[in-house]
Amino acid sequence: MKKYPEEKIIAILKEVEAGAKVAETCRKYGISDATYYNWKTKYADLELSELKRLRALEEENNKLKRIVADQALDIQALKYVIGKKVLKPEVKRRIVNDMRKSFGLSINRSCKLCRISRTSYRYISRRTDDGPIIEKLTELAQKKRRYGCRRLHEILRREGLVVNHKKTERLYRKAGLSLRIKKRKKLSGALRLSLPTPSRSNQIWAMDFVSESLASGRRFRCLNIIDLYTRECIRIVVDSSINGARVAKTLDMLKELRGLPETIITDNGSEFTSKAMSIWTGANNVNIAFIRPGKPMENGFIESFNGKFRDECLNEQWFTSLNDARVKIEAWREEYNERRPHSSLGMRSPREFAQATENQRDSVA
Repeated sequence: MKKYPEEKIIAILKEVEAGAKVAETCRKYGISDATYYNWKTKYADLELSELKRLRALEEENNKLKRIVADQALDIQALKYVIGKKVLKPEVKRRIVNDMRKSFGLSINRSCKLCRISRTSYRYISRRTDDGPIIEKLTELAQKKRRYGCRRLHEILRREGLVVNHKKTERLYRKAGLSLRIKKRKKLSGALRLSLPTPSRSNQIWAMDFVSESLASGRRFRCLNIIDLYTRECIRIVVDSSINGARVAKTLDMLKELRGLPETIITDNGSEFTSKAMSIWTGANNVNIAFIRPGKPMENGFIESFNGKFRDECLNEQWFTSLNDARVKIEAWREEYNERRPHSSLGMRSPREFAQATENQRDSVA
């Protein structure tokens, strides 16, 4: 039997209403009497305009049903994502794949729900295997436990393993190597004296003492002497007791090795204000610049060095005797001068910086 559209069915019913006989009309259009009466029950009171309006309402209703169904599916898919930390693209890609598999969503809808572009979703990483670099980075971090990311990056760069510092930072975080940094005490905003700024090496030195103990509990002292221009640690004297005469003797030894500076910055400790040091400074024409009592920040360079010395050497070592302490501290001093990257020197060691400065002056001369 031929299938008629609804508009044609209404037209056929109108013919019968206009006076045509049912049997002739059924024969004319090839339908049975039962079909005609079914049509009449369904469409008898409908006009063509009403039919169109009814069809539009049905289409709109179906459309709304689809929208509600889609929204319900989206909500269900989003509930699946809740509780997952979806930040990185690789995680989002995995979530999109899970949503497509679990809920039958299209790529487009899944990407919209996860807020990732289809380009990013289809991206195939060309990143090389970082396993060897992470292994080397972890090994260095275990050896140099107080080295941060920047210094570890400089060591890797020197060995030719990495070039970009951002890659080192990413791998550093991925390996969970971030240092636990102690919160600094908030300093007063009072006016401070400006630190002297040297223009060449061997112009201004700074001295200070650091105290530590052996494994037996016996205390010992370290006299630290640094060059403010190159940041080089000139000498670390280790002994159970160091008085003013010992300080003067150490400076005489350095005088023979490399000469003396114009100025030495110290605090007001009894060793530096002693009679022996007063006689020595007068005899050698060296100015001793004492900082104000209770103002260690006025000798900031040596205080910064002392912090690194304690953090990277004293806190990391176990000293069984004075001789053991001298050997280990001297080894650290050599590494500090020769290989340790220094942020204020452009990630060069003090010895590298001193050599570069000397070469520059030779070329100018």
